[in-house]
Amino acid sequence: MEDIKQIKSALVSVYHKDGLDRILNLLNDNGVTLISTGGTQSFIESLGIPCKSVESLTGYPSILGGRVKTLHPKVFGGILTRRDNESDKNQIEQYEIPEIDLVIVDLYPFEQTVASGASDADIIEKIDIGGISLIRGAAKNFNDVVIVASKAQYQPLLEILENNGAKTSLKERRWFAKEAFAVSSHYDSAIFNWFDSEENSALRLCEDSRCSLR
Repeated sequence: MEDIKQIKSALVSVYHKDGLDRILNLLNDNGVTLISTGGTQSFIESLGIPCKSVESLTGYPSILGGRVKTLHPKVFGGILTRRDNESDKNQIEQYEIPEIDLVIVDLYPFEQTVASGASDADIIEKIDIGGISLIRGAAKNFNDVVIVASKAQYQPLLEILENNGAKTSLKERRWFAKEAFAVSSHYDSAIFNWFDSEENSALRLCEDSRCSLR
């Protein structure tokens, strides 16, 4: 079936690494090339799994104290390229951009940092830029890419890998994209509410529970 896609490469960059071991081992068993950054790369390699660095892909180191790691055309080009678009195919070949079929990422703990009573400077550093961009890019291209946007989606991905190997259906990819946008909308609502806390000009809510309308 045309909507079944094989995962051949994965970008993994996460804050929460617990519960990821089995997924990484299954991806490796299925011949998936892993790409990662910093602490996540060290974690993957500690499991005895080979992993390429994002720096080796982009040709740039992590800069500005870690603020810029994945924000590069060789990362986002690999995520956003449309596999059935001839112009996209020609461009990624021209610029030597490898396709990225799976993105596993989570976001800096912004709400927890606010709740801890941290300083404004520390809170601002927990406003994720690269992670939220990876989530949106991969979710936008759900036709070809799987996005796992939080630890809460580890289990559904694990079940797919255990049952089907490194293959996903369009329905599954669309579900992950929907969950990814739920993560990003909640995150942005929390950031807005923190910036607006002294003005109280509006209230942004993003609830995970089901709602019944009269």
